[in-house]
Amino acid sequence: MMPRRAKDSSPASKARAYQIDDQIGFILRLAFQFHTAIFTDRMVANLTQTQFAAMAKIREMGSCSQSDLVRLIGLDSATINGVISRMKARGFIAVSEDPSDRRRQFLELTRKGAEVMAKAETVGVEITAETLAALTPTERTRLIRLLRKMTGAERAIRSN
Repeated sequence: MMPRRAKDSSPASKARAYQIDDQIGFILRLAFQFHTAIFTDRMVANLTQTQFAAMAKIREMGSCSQSDLVRLIGLDSATINGVISRMKARGFIAVSEDPSDRRRQFLELTRKGAEVMAKAETVGVEITAETLAALTPTERTRLIRLLRKMTGAERAIRSN
């Protein structure tokens, strides 16, 4: 009978068990930082990623309630209030009350907001292409499909 080897519990052995470079959160954070640097450098009108997402969804919907916007772009109510205030102050969106429920607000792009979004969406396509430039077209499609699946966005897209 062979003697049992003692488990290696040295710090070096424990470090090998967990490699930060292989962790999804770490990799996603690096990818997000990479994309954010491109976005910040290229986006028009100093739009933030959140402002751009909100305005793109409002443009897509034509008009959108604030509560629907929260759900559609995955923000919390507290965050969206600040985003809406800043976009309204810049003249990009108009806010109106629902005549049947004064607590409900509807958001629409102003003419200025629509003009900014026409340029921003063109640049947005370029930003996506630059972010994904190291991938083949097949890899790009697969990555986006897998991320949608992982986040549940695939179900949300099908239900809209």
